[in-house]
Amino acid sequence: MGIPHKEEIPLDENGRPCRSCTSFKSWMKGMGKSAQSTNQETNLPPHGSSSALPPDSHSEDPRPQRSDCPVDKDELGRNTWSFLHTMAARYPEKPTQEVQKDMTTFVNLFSKFYPCSYCAKDLQEELKTNQPDTTSRSNLSQWMCRIHNSVNAKLGKPLFDCAKVDERWRTGWQDGSCDE
Repeated sequence: MGIPHKEEIPLDENGRPCRSCTSFKSWMKGMGKSAQSTNQETNLPPHGSSSALPPDSHSEDPRPQRSDCPVDKDELGRNTWSFLHTMAARYPEKPTQEVQKDMTTFVNLFSKFYPCSYCAKDLQEELKTNQPDTTSRSNLSQWMCRIHNSVNAKLGKPLFDCAKVDERWRTGWQDGSCDE
């Protein structure tokens, strides 16, 4: 199936636009609306609600976002990668055979149940020839980084320097900026 073109809006099993497969901005464009032309008042939380958040600094959409909405593809991806990299960073350096088997099973099951169907299929294809290296924490962290970079390359995003994976996900940056 592959990763859809930016203009395509993937549908869920009921034929509705799949929110976890689409960014909010793409979904708005796919619905024939410009994110900037939407009436601000219709998307604000009910009066007196404190669930509105300031707009994301990376967003082109100036409207407040509710914090209690289903995640879109971009937020799901960021949260998923945070979880997976942190899990790899906390994996044992010398795992037992059982722990290694469990992690391999987890990654393969994860690829079947990931909520973005085309993302899941893409990972399943990757796993056919590139199973996780669960022999140590450092090997799993490096494998996870390479898989993430493979996805980023397909999406036209910058690649991460895998030599810095422990700084990013385990110990914090050498400059101490994570210790403040």
